[in-house]
Amino acid sequence: MIRLYMDEDGMARNLARALRQHGATVMTAYDEGLIKRSDADHLDYATAQGYTLFSFNAGDYLRLHAQDLAAGKSHAGIILSRQQTYSTGEITRRLLRVMTRKSAADMINHVEFLSAWGER
Repeated sequence: MIRLYMDEDGMARNLARALRQHGATVMTAYDEGLIKRSDADHLDYATAQGYTLFSFNAGDYLRLHAQDLAAGKSHAGIILSRQQTYSTGEITRRLLRVMTRKSAADMINHVEFLSAWGER
């Protein structure tokens, strides 16, 4: 199962708690003392720990993804969602689908969008 790092945008306590209750390994920017860090810092930290990053900040992370690939730099994967599109329960269900159906190796240098992970 993919291990998940939630940046400041994606780290709702009730979401992290719900994922953990389903057996997911989740760490948040708050847990790791990384509040008010840059998006690049969050992505680098998640990658160094072998965690896929989850955020609602699609624009910035898509830019970082493209920059990393162009520079030959690797990351451990990014999962993105639009903010206020889904309930916490629906985000939990969709994240669990991604986390259980993709491996950490599948996520290397890859971006997934929660919008693609409805009922399957």
